[in-house]
Amino acid sequence: SDLRSGPMTQTGRALDVAVRGDGWLALQMPDGSEAYTRVGNLQVGADGQLTTLDSRPVAGESGPLAVPPGSALVITNEGVVSAIGAGDPAVGAAEVGRLKLVNPPAADLVRGDDGLFRMRAGGAPAQADPNVRLLTGTLEGSNVNPVEVMVDMIANARRFEMHMKTLQTA
Repeated sequence: SDLRSGPMTQTGRALDVAVRGDGWLALQMPDGSEAYTRVGNLQVGADGQLTTLDSRPVAGESGPLAVPPGSALVITNEGVVSAIGAGDPAVGAAEVGRLKLVNPPAADLVRGDDGLFRMRAGGAPAQADPNVRLLTGTLEGSNVNPVEVMVDMIANARRFEMHMKTLQTA
């Protein structure tokens, strides 16, 4: 896996966050384990839980985050999630929790079939890292250049054909 950061795109949406530099958002999986992602387009589910677009609960430092119904959310660069009730002043925001932001060594991460990263088998979940920062109102794009990857794939296919012809000739 290529763990380099992708390009950042401003969206202006309050629930869009991008991890600045190295780091990951922690997700709570159905079996109780944690998985890690850099995809930060979040939403509030029908049950009031903060989730990813594919309905995976986002982990807070003390478990999944639940928000009061009908409230507007504000997420700070440090990952603090605050809720503002309808019609309340912005200064009266109540802290709901803090997103669990982690930065485990890349060698300890394994990519799963679902596109999420997990700690190697037998490893403990990553600890929250206070140095990981977010960009709010921003999403991170893919770090893959499709044209470059396609050209590399064609070049590899041609090399393979050349080697096969060499073997047949020999």
